[in-house]
Amino acid sequence: MPSAPHRTYQAVDHLFRHESGRIISVLSRIIGIERLDLVEDAVQESLLKALKIWPYSGVPANPEGWIMQVARNQVIDRLRKERTRQLKRGMLQEQTRPDWNGVTEQGAADIENDQLRMMFACCHPSIPPESQTALILKTLCGFGTAEIARAFLSSQETINKRLVRAKRRLRETYSPDQIVEGGVGSDRLHPVLSALYLLFNEGYSASSGPAHIRHELCDEAMRLVSILVKHRAGNRPETHGLRALMLFHGARLGSRTDSDGHLLLLKEQDRQSWDGGMIAAGFEALERSGEGTEITRYQIEAGIAACHCSAPTYESTDWKRILFLYDLLLQINPSPVIQLNRAIAVFHVNGLEAGLEVVANIRKEAKLEEYYLLHAVLGEFYSLAGRNKDAAVSYRRAMELTMVETERALLSRRLRALLN
Repeated sequence: MPSAPHRTYQAVDHLFRHESGRIISVLSRIIGIERLDLVEDAVQESLLKALKIWPYSGVPANPEGWIMQVARNQVIDRLRKERTRQLKRGMLQEQTRPDWNGVTEQGAADIENDQLRMMFACCHPSIPPESQTALILKTLCGFGTAEIARAFLSSQETINKRLVRAKRRLRETYSPDQIVEGGVGSDRLHPVLSALYLLFNEGYSASSGPAHIRHELCDEAMRLVSILVKHRAGNRPETHGLRALMLFHGARLGSRTDSDGHLLLLKEQDRQSWDGGMIAAGFEALERSGEGTEITRYQIEAGIAACHCSAPTYESTDWKRILFLYDLLLQINPSPVIQLNRAIAVFHVNGLEAGLEVVANIRKEAKLEEYYLLHAVLGEFYSLAGRNKDAAVSYRRAMELTMVETERALLSRRLRALLN
């Protein structure tokens, strides 16, 4: 049984991922988004207090309300010291009572609007796109600076500077009336979708840590995209495409590891355990995503995921259609990572030598030598070609590069099987 400190850490980590964005959105609306730093500090302080107190007092019956109350009191104390914002302090006391539970106090619709308002506020055109996404990940999604840095393949120092500049621009440009009630264009929607896409990807395939899958991040991304798609500001084909993509991948989450927590490849997964309800909802969302005239990466990637979800067996997968979709995707986003994924489809359609040729071309043109998946794919291809020595070298290099323990364990099993 986990110890009290461990259970407390799990509870606080869950709250940080699932509730901090809601609480920050609510408090920022009440006292003004220009005080975002104050609100974030208050929420962080409340979580730190929980880590100190709950191991001894126990996790309260209403932990969300406890965090809100402590964060609210932190903000009130700070405003009292500043001797300013008397009216907003009164509003804060009235609108965030101690029994707030994150759902019913204001009503779910009001809280969702607060989060929508925050999403689009973070995406003001005066804020650079990469800073918009970083700001959403930090403010609404509970990402730490280190996680954001890994997502952008950047340094923590660079991300910190982006966030400081973005918050400054946010304070200078924010106007609450234009965010939800007014409606927004694609210049605001695209970075919001990008942030939610990154959030889901970090949960689906973690960039570091003991576990390859972080279910709470996937759940939070799906919750936020569901909020977005219900509002006219986000009810667009590309949003439905992203939701479809998340649903298709989310349907397979439970089958991606075995009972011992070992990572399973797609061809090893039990397809009978995939969530049929989520897959059906994914196809509904995919159909909605085709109602517009613009096609984005989200619709195409959802189409690829749909091919996997609709195939009764790995062998019956429509790899020709998947290859076609990857070719289409490369026209929109000529990423070397997408080229690497395409190489797997090329292998299934045109054979092993064709797949190896694609990977060789990627190595010439792109800087992926420090990307573990390049070497993992090479290890698989070399193994199938009977080039065991080359395969072993590739697997070992992939093991050196990955920062996820379950991925390293999977590669170690592949290497042992090869050597035996």
